[in-house]
Amino acid sequence: MVTTLQNFINGQFVTPTGSELIDVVNPTNGEVVAKSPVSVQADIDAAMSAAKTAFPAWKAVTPGQRQLMLLKLADAIEANSDELVEAQHRNTGQVRAMIASEEIAAGADQVRFFAGAARLLEGKSAGEYFEGHTSYVRREPVGVVAQVAPWNYPFLMAIWKIGPALAAGNTIVLKPSDTTPESTLVLARLTQGILPDGVLNVVLGTGETGAAMVEHKTPAMVSITGSVRAGIAVATGAAKGLKRAHLELGGKAPAVVFADADLKKTAEAIAEFAFFNAGQDCTAITRVLVQDEAHDDLVTAMVEHTKTLTTGDADDTRNYFGPLNNINHFNSVNAVMDALPSHCSVAVGGKRSGDKGYFYEATIITGAKQTDDIVQKETFGPIITVQKFSTEDEAVEMANDVEYALASSIWTTDHGTAMRVSRDLDFGAVWINTHILLTAEMPHGGFKSSGYGKDLSMYGVEDYTRIKHVMSALDA
Repeated sequence: MVTTLQNFINGQFVTPTGSELIDVVNPTNGEVVAKSPVSVQADIDAAMSAAKTAFPAWKAVTPGQRQLMLLKLADAIEANSDELVEAQHRNTGQVRAMIASEEIAAGADQVRFFAGAARLLEGKSAGEYFEGHTSYVRREPVGVVAQVAPWNYPFLMAIWKIGPALAAGNTIVLKPSDTTPESTLVLARLTQGILPDGVLNVVLGTGETGAAMVEHKTPAMVSITGSVRAGIAVATGAAKGLKRAHLELGGKAPAVVFADADLKKTAEAIAEFAFFNAGQDCTAITRVLVQDEAHDDLVTAMVEHTKTLTTGDADDTRNYFGPLNNINHFNSVNAVMDALPSHCSVAVGGKRSGDKGYFYEATIITGAKQTDDIVQKETFGPIITVQKFSTEDEAVEMANDVEYALASSIWTTDHGTAMRVSRDLDFGAVWINTHILLTAEMPHGGFKSSGYGKDLSMYGVEDYTRIKHVMSALDA
């Protein structure tokens, strides 16, 4: 049965006032699994009003009390893992085991981290910095936060949004992607009886809905995970109201492989990190830069291992990765391959997998030039390029020569090489002999066109706070 979804406002599911509905499609077979409303201004106003009304009381809740609520939410997430997995699988076609371990279990763990982080916010030591006066710093929540989450990891990215904001004492209006709303709505339901009404609100809709949220007068801050284009639009909308913006945008991550690396082990790891979640990950390896003398051996090993990373089967237990998320994205990935320059060669993959759904084969391309679109522009699919370099300086130059600066990795057995190159790579994250792995305690975020602000870690929590200086005369 195709269900009609609802917004979650002030602790209750409510039918939006707008009449437009859009299809939510299962990308494994193209079938409609739900109807999602497109919220209009009145719906956004109601959500913002609920968040604004809830903020003073939520701000006054002690960090210890917020911690207990978030810990209860983490327990509820784990207890309802199966329901969350199925809700998300309907919208993404991702492998169920991957959703369970990499999003639901990881999400619960990260909520627990943020629960503890609520009690660890820091400021400058109180003291007499001006004679006869004591100064101290208050770190406060910014207020209502408008947040827009992406479709590639719908549940986990919702956690990355709400976790630090709630820990810091903010209230939220969150919009999930229009193609993947269902796991976020289950999460919203789980907050009932745990979070006070109005603290977390979920509004469904399209990009226009998100734009209206960003430009709404109520939020003090806006946060998005998405494309560079979407990030620019959010930053522009936020600037009109002098709102703070938190942007986690695209990536074009290089893996820099030196000839001294264990090539077989490196090739297998790179293929798995590159094609995980069908490459629909802004930190996924998309460019392999390999020293001249190791190029052929690395490509051979990568192709061999890539052939074992299957997709395209409706039985997701047989797949290493699932389909591309939606028909528009599927078409865009096909267009990238159709426009491939003649000097490029497809070493493996390069076409649709199966005859239904939006599955695409894991693809390795050799012969690309640094100026090619396939090297310079984000594809966000299971496609990687392999290029040669001669020297360490050339490798760094090629790695940094893109507009994105989110993630990168170095593959070498030489400690000095690893230290120098990790220093010189212009990316927010650098892995050495591994890639893509994240932990709640460490920050994640990029530079340049990959945006600004940090997710995860105490840095991520601090992004959702403001600093106030208080000074008191001692003899008053």
